[in-house]
Amino acid sequence: MDYATPFTPVTALIGGGLIGLSAVILMAANGRIAGISGIAGGLIGPGTGDRAWRAAFIAGLIAAPLIYMAFGPAIEIAVPASTPLLIAAGLLVGIGTQMGSGCTSGHGVCGISRLSPRGIAATATFMATGAIAVFLVRHVF
Repeated sequence: MDYATPFTPVTALIGGGLIGLSAVILMAANGRIAGISGIAGGLIGPGTGDRAWRAAFIAGLIAAPLIYMAFGPAIEIAVPASTPLLIAAGLLVGIGTQMGSGCTSGHGVCGISRLSPRGIAATATFMATGAIAVFLVRHVF
């Protein structure tokens, strides 16, 4: 089975730029790191007192692709994995973000750009673990 992903440098560049821009805006406007797991955790966890901006951020994450799909060109989405595999992968990502005190958006986008050793180590660990997981799923199991 071939799981090749099409190379889309223009959309990848635009998407990466928008992610970086949103992280800079959040840092400048709110003094906060744009770590999605931390933002979502603070939204559903015990009272932090700053749920409004977290809810707005998550709403934007959900609304942006819906708006794009409504008005932009059609996007073909294929998920060549079983539901149990997707659930297991989601749980492992959740466990990993808890163990690493954050996800790739916080560590990868914001941590690396701030030259944070913890962010760099977490991102390197995530990338290595992801490469191993892809190899195992595609070539061993």
